[in-house]
Amino acid sequence: MRQLDLREYEPSDPIELSVSDRDSLKENLPSLKIEPTPGENGVYQITPSSVVGALEIADLSMLIRPKIGIPKLLALACYAMGALKPHEEPQFDFAEDVETLPDTLAIALASAARAAFTHGLLHGYRTEEEALLTVRGRIRFEDQIRGRFGIAMPVEVRYDEFTDDIMENRLVKTAVARLGQMRIRSSRARRGLGWTTAMLENVSHVSFAPNYVPDVPINRLNEHYRGVVGLSRLILRYCSFEARRGSARAIGFALNMNDLFQDFLTVALREELRLSNRVFCSDDQLKGRRRIYLDDKRSVKLEPDITWWDGGECVFVGDAKYKVADGASRNADLYQLLAYATALDLPGGMLIYAEGEAGPTIHEINHIRKQLEIAALDLSGSLDEVLNRVKDIAGRVRAMCQATQTHRATS
Repeated sequence: MRQLDLREYEPSDPIELSVSDRDSLKENLPSLKIEPTPGENGVYQITPSSVVGALEIADLSMLIRPKIGIPKLLALACYAMGALKPHEEPQFDFAEDVETLPDTLAIALASAARAAFTHGLLHGYRTEEEALLTVRGRIRFEDQIRGRFGIAMPVEVRYDEFTDDIMENRLVKTAVARLGQMRIRSSRARRGLGWTTAMLENVSHVSFAPNYVPDVPINRLNEHYRGVVGLSRLILRYCSFEARRGSARAIGFALNMNDLFQDFLTVALREELRLSNRVFCSDDQLKGRRRIYLDDKRSVKLEPDITWWDGGECVFVGDAKYKVADGASRNADLYQLLAYATALDLPGGMLIYAEGEAGPTIHEINHIRKQLEIAALDLSGSLDEVLNRVKDIAGRVRAMCQATQTHRATS
């Protein structure tokens, strides 16, 4: 299998591709820019965009490395998924000596499982409904009369069973199976996945669609499962198997850095501000609860990345941008933020870039007295160092919220 090693937003060296390989890459990863090399036949230059990860299709194995590195990428993603708490040691370790992303994920999942399963598998009560020859739990009289009128046995019953076949363990088992579909090169990773599978022998395998991976509330009873459940949800959310082009199999773990930066920033700010996800919302959490329109006819719909609500009123709006923005792109970002502030009747808003994309700047908008602020978050260093930098942005967000409330109270 041929190995392609690429880096986020960096053009590759000239690469020979068959027509089939070229078309398969385009179809399975549309974000790739594939350009023919001048004067060469069947030779191309590949430039990734913001989508990073690993993809295996036919006889090609491609790794797109993020600028921030694979361990940092996974640490930020796990924090956004709730697998990591701030200022606490993770239950797993992203091996830096492992070359491929699937191996890194497999080793991390196995180490998280070992930490979680130290004292045995988590058990819980699951409600079962069955037809039995003996009474167990409660009789379902309506079902008994409707389906078995005049027949004494079997009896339709409902009972609670104390079992390890619960959602937390099902997520882990399915994540292990999903990784097992990929090419795992490290013997350490294969052994870890094998051990985890054996531990979950009696747990059901359930298929989860990437967009419908269930969230498991973490409480005092399952807190020790936080890491392994969060990492499993991350794998199931971004690791998918598809067969799109004839008999060509495509499997991979692909994560959009734009989405990751937005998700991480939203969760980190929410934690720092000590707000709930109903008060401090991402665009996904806002959908279905509130609709924002720019015009009176409600024909121009807006979906800001981050909003803070006080009752029925928005008191802060922000937009997260990972990609480098210069010239026309920077202007477009500001126009978009201005539209959000105008539609929500706010005195301003905040545009937050990843480090290196912009420095702190304030734009006073002519005639309409709105203030657009630009902030930057440095993603270098450890997760704790990044979270400490989030504190500064959270302070400015809080100040903008207070300014909005003061403005509305005096106007």
